[in-house]
Amino acid sequence: MKLAFVFPGQGSQSVGMMAAYAGLPNIDETLAAADVALGRPLTALIQNGPDADLNATTNTQPAMLAADVAVWNAWLAQGGAKPQLVAGHSLGEYAALVAAGALPFDAAMRLVQARANAMQNAVPAGIGAMAAILGIEPDALAAVCEKASDGEVVSCCNLNAPGQIVIGGHKTAVERAMVLAKEAGAKRALMLPMSVPSHCELMRPAAEALAASLNATAFAAPQIAVLHNATVDVAGDAAAIRAVLADQLFKPVRWIETIQKMHNHGVTHIVECGPGKALAGMIKRIAPEMVCYSLSDKAGFDAALEALKTA
Repeated sequence: MKLAFVFPGQGSQSVGMMAAYAGLPNIDETLAAADVALGRPLTALIQNGPDADLNATTNTQPAMLAADVAVWNAWLAQGGAKPQLVAGHSLGEYAALVAAGALPFDAAMRLVQARANAMQNAVPAGIGAMAAILGIEPDALAAVCEKASDGEVVSCCNLNAPGQIVIGGHKTAVERAMVLAKEAGAKRALMLPMSVPSHCELMRPAAEALAASLNATAFAAPQIAVLHNATVDVAGDAAAIRAVLADQLFKPVRWIETIQKMHNHGVTHIVECGPGKALAGMIKRIAPEMVCYSLSDKAGFDAALEALKTA
């Protein structure tokens, strides 16, 4: 067995999501540490909402980091098997770096808050948009986006799984691309409920703003190899990690390639560490031969813990 862990990002959040882990160790302690790091009651928002507040980028990102790391800490406390490789989907990359020992949790919380603020400020509300395009190949969709741009920004942002790509940019350009994608053979084109167009050129100012926070943060050498979204590769040192985390904001999430690289390097089992099962669904479409577990609740956690003890 060769084990990898992957950490979900924005989109897997829900009000009350940590109640699914009741009875596991270190959950409450990690959430309390997140509140201290940020100097605000993030835990209360996670537990009680409202949905609109939790779904705001400036709250979603630190909430998901706290949730991912809480589940990771519970896994370690229960003696769970340690991975040889880790990765995170977009925001989840910060949880992967914490798991790898490259970044202290409190520093990661503050960085992610800075990241979310920079992204929210980069594009005024109503200007940007993202849409899921289903049933079309990446090259064909890239051509569609180029045709739809018409002087604005629209591009492939999240290459999540075969036939499942998210585009983003100026809202009007995204709307044009949705129409053209359907004409080019896409099965569905769905506008997503988010106004911040991540992983496209509109986020370059956010990357520049985040760079100051990254440069002020100390990174250690990862004790577990971390595959980064923007490069599908490991970063060699602290400077390289800082650079790839800044670039990540305006470069696409190459998730298909990330999972393929894990498979090519002999990974046989993958654990999704955090709320939801979005990444597990993607992985089954990318590399169905790999065994995948979701730590989306205590039952899934216990089942994975037992299965990996005997794998």
